[in-house]
Amino acid sequence: MADAFNAAFRIPNFLQNMFGEGVLSASFIPVYARLLAEGKREEAGRVAGAVFALLALVSSLLVLLGVLATPLLLNLIAPGFSGARRELAIQLVRIFFPGAGLLVLSAWCLGVLNSHRQFFLSYAAPIVWNLAIIAALILSGSPVAPESLARTAAWGSVAGSALQIGVQLPTVLRLLGSLRLSLDTSWEPVRAVTRNFIPVFIGRGVVQVSAFIDTLLASFIPQGAVAALSYAQILYTLPVSLFGMSVSAAELPIMSSALGSDQEVSSYLRLRLETGLRQIAYFVVPAAIAFVALGDVLIGALYQSGQFRRQDTLYTWGILAGSAVGLLASTLGRLYASTYYALRDTRTPLRFALIRVGLTTALGYLCAIPLPPLLGLDPKWGAAGLTASAGAAGWVEFALLRGTLNRKIGPTSIPARLLATLWGTAVVAAAAGWLLKPVLQGRHPVIVAVAVLSTYGFTYIAGTALAGVPEVGAIKDRVGRLVGWRSG
Repeated sequence: MADAFNAAFRIPNFLQNMFGEGVLSASFIPVYARLLAEGKREEAGRVAGAVFALLALVSSLLVLLGVLATPLLLNLIAPGFSGARRELAIQLVRIFFPGAGLLVLSAWCLGVLNSHRQFFLSYAAPIVWNLAIIAALILSGSPVAPESLARTAAWGSVAGSALQIGVQLPTVLRLLGSLRLSLDTSWEPVRAVTRNFIPVFIGRGVVQVSAFIDTLLASFIPQGAVAALSYAQILYTLPVSLFGMSVSAAELPIMSSALGSDQEVSSYLRLRLETGLRQIAYFVVPAAIAFVALGDVLIGALYQSGQFRRQDTLYTWGILAGSAVGLLASTLGRLYASTYYALRDTRTPLRFALIRVGLTTALGYLCAIPLPPLLGLDPKWGAAGLTASAGAAGWVEFALLRGTLNRKIGPTSIPARLLATLWGTAVVAAAAGWLLKPVLQGRHPVIVAVAVLSTYGFTYIAGTALAGVPEVGAIKDRVGRLVGWRSG
């Protein structure tokens, strides 16, 4: 049932990812934020209204087509499914699709809010989506058949999508002043958005195709691989979202607003980019080490209950450890891509995304299907090969993004000494956490996680503070300002 639910969620989620946050951030925000920086608020409002109308029209048509073509889509994403697993997946896809269309419009709200530097609401809004699913499951009562729970969660997702728009829309309308809908694409700023949209859409599409290929390959791995892959990806995307996407989202409107000569803009972008890279690395390096060394603690605390046993925790840990290979590259690469978008260059990231997807597909197949038997491993461990090979391809894409951008705006990087300090301190902190694991053996997974992860986090922060890493001081200052603001 979990295989069917997770595979079904990927298909309409494709619509959200293709038209949603990533594409709008790259195409809409640079144009909208530049108009705001130039004081042209009325023109900015016209652009926002036109983009909303175009998104609503296109996403509505795609939702309709998706519902009608669900069996064909499932053949593409999970050809290994059959019988009850396939039938349930078809039902779930048809429920999910309308909610995905609503989330596309929610991403438009995010673009407007971010351009006005209103970051909290846009990224807190998805909480209501999660709460709607949780509420739907609780209200369904108990005991309930797994198939019914899956359908209930899917309907909760649709309701949550509507709520996610609802909590953002009042603030968005206030910032815009008025929403003037139009399908007129002849005006130059709207044409600029559509021109930027197409290459980013294609780039986003090939990345989504890569995720589909992972699911396709996993559907041929023994039962449970699709679900375990999805569980690991939830944890993998957490640091990507918290640190990679958040820093990139905050920097994009600021970078897009840069005015002056080419030399002045390049100098400003280098400063913003290097500051962002250091911020991301400080948090993502320990996340990668935690996935490898303490992944069983993380997964046990979140999932290990009911039918999710210790052996499932260990299996998912292996997949999560594979994803750690490319974690830093993926998060840093997002910030480099945002810098290209701020420069109105959407084609260069597209080319490198195509290379990454080609590598991911080829390496993924080799590592997931033929390699485990050759190494004498259970075929189920091919799922770990999928995540590790994707990480290797991510490093290739990152190197291409950085090298090309450095030739355009000047050299940018993270100091080697800082990286060595972060990696070394994270390894020492992981060893401290690892030593606690046998002492706490037999305790509830949540208790183990609290003890081990708090030790790990404290040791890492203390170690980097002693090493004089500047980001520690910046964090202390921000926490101090927050505490002072709340006290006031």
